[in-house]
Amino acid sequence: MSDPDTLPETTVHHDRVPGGRYWSMVIRRGFTLRLVDREGKANVSMLLYSPQNLLERYNMADTLKGQHTSRLTRGNMLYSDMGRVMLSIVKDTAGWHDTIGGTTRDADIVRKYGEHRYQQYRNDFYRSGRELFLIELAKWGLGKRDLVSNLNFFSKVYAGADGVLHFDPENSRPGDHVDLRAEMDTLVVLNTAPHPMDPAPVYDPGPVELSIYHTPPVAADDYCVNFRTENARAFANTVIHHCQG
Repeated sequence: MSDPDTLPETTVHHDRVPGGRYWSMVIRRGFTLRLVDREGKANVSMLLYSPQNLLERYNMADTLKGQHTSRLTRGNMLYSDMGRVMLSIVKDTAGWHDTIGGTTRDADIVRKYGEHRYQQYRNDFYRSGRELFLIELAKWGLGKRDLVSNLNFFSKVYAGADGVLHFDPENSRPGDHVDLRAEMDTLVVLNTAPHPMDPAPVYDPGPVELSIYHTPPVAADDYCVNFRTENARAFANTVIHHCQG
């Protein structure tokens, strides 16, 4: 298992997002974003957009059907709704990341954890994933109509034999991490609110650590590109997108 603290000398940025907060940045093509679940209880809800054309964004349906899966791990690529690859999962120690669980709404938080308002609790007040997404999206001129199906890194949702969805609270361990290589410039918008299906009785989502480092050009035998035939086609579309430099 790789060490989450061992980063290349090409690392250009490091940050920490507490639980129940938000973050966004454009990850440039040729750079990789590392997420670290330091305490083993993080849920990183994520949306992706093209900064050059904000109408292009992560497409959950195409990502899953193109790779014949309902979950994500190393080798999987995150497709845009224009048939291109936005990010590739090049490293993963957790092994399972949720694609279908969605994000919490304000009513979900109040019903499950009670109401903690800013006026009384200050920075310890409770926020939903939807509210956190909307706050961060507004910084980029985006809003409610731009909310699409999100990813949930470090969370595991699976269907039981009876067809009922289940949440695995033991999926991620302290130090688990995932590396997301940008195949095109990608606006990453994320929050660290609890997963909607998290059975924890108290509002105590874990923090996530972020690092960005430069990566070399993609090789012909790249694991992600060759993971599925569909990945190779989507990556070829991305190469065409960049053919003029």
